[in-house]
Amino acid sequence: MSEMTNRQYGDWSNDALWEEYKKSKSTEVKQELAIRYMDIVRRVAVQMRNIYVSFAQLDDIINEGVIVVMNAIDKFDKDMNVKFETFVSKRIRGMIIDMARKQDWVPRSVRKLTKEVDEATMLLYGREGRMPTPEETAAYLKMPLDKYEKVVGKASLFYVLSLDMLLEEKTDNRQSVQIPSTNISERPEENFLGNEMRQILQDGIMSLKENERTVISLYYVEELSAREIAKVIGVSEPRISQIHSNAIRKLRAYIESMT
Repeated sequence: MSEMTNRQYGDWSNDALWEEYKKSKSTEVKQELAIRYMDIVRRVAVQMRNIYVSFAQLDDIINEGVIVVMNAIDKFDKDMNVKFETFVSKRIRGMIIDMARKQDWVPRSVRKLTKEVDEATMLLYGREGRMPTPEETAAYLKMPLDKYEKVVGKASLFYVLSLDMLLEEKTDNRQSVQIPSTNISERPEENFLGNEMRQILQDGIMSLKENERTVISLYYVEELSAREIAKVIGVSEPRISQIHSNAIRKLRAYIESMT
């Protein structure tokens, strides 16, 4: 953007810029708005770096994210009762997940082991009427617990994508994974998930262990990275990855059992 544009709009509030863009559709105003939300692009890109690290660089994702922001500015409607920050953040997440899907980057061995863990989890869930513990699942698979935990850790991102695709299939929704806030007054996700699916997902979250609910909340609602969550909770980053993987796997199994 030119220096003249910076001088002209640099002191304007976001609300004033939105009102001006709504009236004028000025390219300069749109560019200024996009610059105001660049921190969101970078934050989501850094948070989800493990998903795209094998096929894209951080700068590539940020560049794609800027395009998402520019498009989102035109599509955003304040009547949706959701903040633009939330709206665009979820669209950027969706863009990254779509890129990962197209790359088909998940190794075949991980897919195979993930399927075995999922099948064992569903069988034990149906048998016991509750989610099995890692120890129970590992024992059923006749797999050492440490190997089971490594498998779950490696499958972490695969679970994220598989849950996203499951939600998309069940709700005919084209957004990324939407985890509802536990605060009823702070649920912009109501615009993205149908009432029935949202309730099932919320019930599934409530069925998780406390540490799993905490990690899910910090990751999807507060949008913290695994490293940041590790500092908050006081455990290692690999441990956060394991907790996150277990939570996503349980949510996926729960949703499949209820739909």
